[in-house]
Amino acid sequence: MPLHLPPAPAPALRSVLTALGSPTAVREARTPSLRMAQGPATPELPLPVHVLDRITPATGSATRLAGWRFLIRCGDRAVAAADTMLTPDGWAFSRFFEGPYITATERALRQAESMKQSYQARLLSVPELYMLTLWLHGDVTADGAAGHPAETDILVPLAPAPPGIAAHRPHRVAELLPVLTHRLTPAPLLSSPA
Repeated sequence: MPLHLPPAPAPALRSVLTALGSPTAVREARTPSLRMAQGPATPELPLPVHVLDRITPATGSATRLAGWRFLIRCGDRAVAAADTMLTPDGWAFSRFFEGPYITATERALRQAESMKQSYQARLLSVPELYMLTLWLHGDVTADGAAGHPAETDILVPLAPAPPGIAAHRPHRVAELLPVLTHRLTPAPLLSSPA
């Protein structure tokens, strides 16, 4: 089934295109692959990046939109990514970066394209676990910048995943969130003898 990418805000895309056209921004990006890329670099596969701020058994999960991420393709492969963020003046370029999440994102997107059901692709970050997942939202017509994971949505942890969580193994939200809740809940303090 086709994988649906929500449309990125036009100002976010323009900010990335402007940064790609700026020799200063590319030179100072500290991404060797982007600096050494031959040929045109183009932003592709816009994904809204949501942050999982809170997981509790009683209230579920709370997410917020943190920005949009674009994979930067040069030739036949992604060489970097560009993040944008919402500022008081609107969407602005944040940074270029590279690393394992670039190839892991591409792999997870290919994996999602082979699924039987259609999904809307998003990214979900769990900062407390240093974890990033591809979030496959079941409502392909939803606003990609809004909402929170439904129990039937799919999360695909990207490599490197935290210990004990298999990278690139799809999980229903209803299965994975309890595991994350357990990991994020502090252990009760033992009472001291009187």
